[in-house]
Amino acid sequence: MSEAKKRLVQIWLTKAEHDLMSAHVLAAQCPPLLDTAVYHCQQAAEKVVKGFLVFCDQAFDRVHDIEVLVRLAMPYETRFVDWLDAGRRLTPYATMFRYPGFTTPNQAQKSTDKP
Repeated sequence: MSEAKKRLVQIWLTKAEHDLMSAHVLAAQCPPLLDTAVYHCQQAAEKVVKGFLVFCDQAFDRVHDIEVLVRLAMPYETRFVDWLDAGRRLTPYATMFRYPGFTTPNQAQKSTDKP
C-alpha cells in the first residue's frame, strides 16, 4: 500500500474515531444530547465504511447512505452483509436532526414506527 493511500485510510478512520468519541461525550451530558450524539454515530459508521472502500480502491459517490456504502464494500468483505440493517437504521440520522422538527431520537423513532 502506498504511503498516500495509507495516510488517507488513516484519516478516514481517525475522523470516525473522533465522531464516536464525540457521541460518547454528548450522550454522557446531563441532560444527554442524544440528537447530536446519534448524528455522530451515523457519521462514525459512514466514515469507517468509506475508509474501508479507500483501502480497497473502490470509488464511491458523496453519499451519506450507509447501506449504499456497505453494498459497495460487500464484494471485498462478505461480512459487511451483517451491517446492512445497521446501515438502514443509522442513515436517516445523517440529516434528521439538522433542522427544527425532531428533537430526540425517541421522537424520530416513534414517527417512523409502523402500526
